[in-house]
Amino acid sequence: MQGLGLLFCALLWEGGRGASGGNEELRLYEKLFANYDKNTRPVRHPDDTVPVQIMLTLTNLISLNEKEETLTTNVWLKIEWVDYRLNYSNSEFEGIRSLRVPSDMVWLPDIVLENNIDGQFEIAYYANVLVYPGGAMYWLPPAIYRSTCAIEVTYFPFDWQNCSLVFQSQTYSANEVELQLSINEETARPFDEIDIDPAAFTENGEWAIRHRPAWKVLHPELGREALGFQEIRFSLIIQRKPLFYVINIIVPCVLISSLVVLVYFLPAQAGGQKCTLSISVLLAQTVFLFLIAQKVPETSLSVPLIGKYLMFVMGVATLIVMNCVIVLNVSLRTPNTHCMSEQLKHVSVGGRAQWGDEGGRGGGSARDLGVEGVLGRGRGDLGISARGCGVKGTSLGGELENREPTEGGIGGTHPGWGRGAQGREESKA
Repeated sequence: MQGLGLLFCALLWEGGRGASGGNEELRLYEKLFANYDKNTRPVRHPDDTVPVQIMLTLTNLISLNEKEETLTTNVWLKIEWVDYRLNYSNSEFEGIRSLRVPSDMVWLPDIVLENNIDGQFEIAYYANVLVYPGGAMYWLPPAIYRSTCAIEVTYFPFDWQNCSLVFQSQTYSANEVELQLSINEETARPFDEIDIDPAAFTENGEWAIRHRPAWKVLHPELGREALGFQEIRFSLIIQRKPLFYVINIIVPCVLISSLVVLVYFLPAQAGGQKCTLSISVLLAQTVFLFLIAQKVPETSLSVPLIGKYLMFVMGVATLIVMNCVIVLNVSLRTPNTHCMSEQLKHVSVGGRAQWGDEGGRGGGSARDLGVEGVLGRGRGDLGISARGCGVKGTSLGGELENREPTEGGIGGTHPGWGRGAQGREESKA
């Protein structure tokens, strides 16, 4: 019985202690918020400034949309300031070290993301505010921010991007609220970079974070009364992981581009196959160029080097297709379908006549060849005939056939013709 009595007394003492602690927290809450006004700044004089310290903790780099130039991040925004109206001593309230109050019941410094892209200036969840002895306020709300990020795609997919998150007070000037970087308690120096918790951070599969500086920016030209005079800037300098694009875009582009050279190893008779191969390469390069266009923003400020390479290969493939068409057209010409132009006749026939003149001087003559030999040579080698030209009497074949052979050789007025044995005798004399 004595043991049961002692146990009952112990339970009563513990219950009374818990009730007493709960009453102390309630009493502290009632004391702090008895005459509290959340709409006024926590300053004793209107000219005083409220120092506000900011620190950003990155938990996940969700994505970087190059097309929309948007960076999506999951962060924790730590904001600290001092509210003298919520000052208390923990010794007066049985050692209460902190008091958690809803964020909509206290004054907030009104810090927002200035360069957001979706118009959502507020945070994702209004967490409770911790009130410490002395009036120190600690607020750590989570947020998913979508901020603007200018994309530089010149060296895609081996590019680096510099994306910033800019925070400033929405309604307070620098004379009312002074923004500062949070102080590191170990080094007593401001945090000059974005904090990353290894236990909570999730690595992005496409981007690797290389640098994450943080600093305060002032705009003296605006004046301290302007809302944009001061801002806290957190930057993420990230590098793309190019393995995916190397395997799926760059390597296929290089291999397909090398096929263009194989066109010149095909014979001229295979003109159709040459054109087919060239056009196939051209279409394949167009598909890859379309894939790249889907990744980069619609801007004319810069063009990726790989895009310039594909355009160059497409230009070369176009020239090769034109070359193949010309070669195919020339190789399939016959005397029945085409007639040699007058200029080409003059050049070709004049050169053959000069060859005949030199042959006569060297001991040979056109008479040895005969009329049919010259005509056959002209028709076969030059690809011309009276039937092909379609005008009898004006073509070379018509002129030769209408003339009678002379004693010295082939009749005609050309200086190289009609110089048979008589020509040789004159030369001997």
